[in-house]
Amino acid sequence: MSDDRLIVALDVPNALDGLAMAETLGDAVSFYKIGLGMLTGGGLALANELKDEHGKRIFLDMKLFDIGATVEAAVRGLAQFDLDFLTVHGDPHVVAAAAQAKGDMKILAVTILTSLDRADLDASLIAPGDIADLVATRAARAFEAGADGVIASPREAAAIRALPEARDKLIVTPGVRPAGAALGDQKRTETPASAIEAGADHIVVGRPIHAAADPRAAAQAILDELA
Repeated sequence: MSDDRLIVALDVPNALDGLAMAETLGDAVSFYKIGLGMLTGGGLALANELKDEHGKRIFLDMKLFDIGATVEAAVRGLAQFDLDFLTVHGDPHVVAAAAQAKGDMKILAVTILTSLDRADLDASLIAPGDIADLVATRAARAFEAGADGVIASPREAAAIRALPEARDKLIVTPGVRPAGAALGDQKRTETPASAIEAGADHIVVGRPIHAAADPRAAAQAILDELA
């Protein structure tokens, strides 16, 4: 199996396209992220098929956010599928509820989305201050509430890794782009090697792989960079 520090985001229209991409990538990739955008296109069925029939690890990226009882019920329902990672928003009450029902899944708390910058936070009435400081604070509070890890930009990975609360916790970084790749809607990005060097346990890469002319070669190039 491949180096599972690379998680490939299957941000494709439906489960059939996702399965075709996984077959194209073959044994080069062992870990996949399935997000909310594919939920109505058979995403959960794809997660189960990749896990049960192909031996892949699965990161279900739902970013759950609701009152505690609802989050707990949703997480308990998802826990029956024996997936690896599940995301919830990093608000402590959400994390605590998810931790009560996670089973063997790892709960990853979203800090601040990598597609946002300070202007976006201002528009959403988020507390003023440097994004890196806000991310570190949210991460610490999520860990205290029971998160197994956090989702954060690679630019904040080093600050999170330095937190006393981060011992034995996971840092998973989207917003990773190979040198020269288009940024798309990502605003706080780094290269794969830089993300790992900063303290990330896993990097998430989507379009630079699945939109490449040769997705397997694109994935292998990232793995070579991590080696």
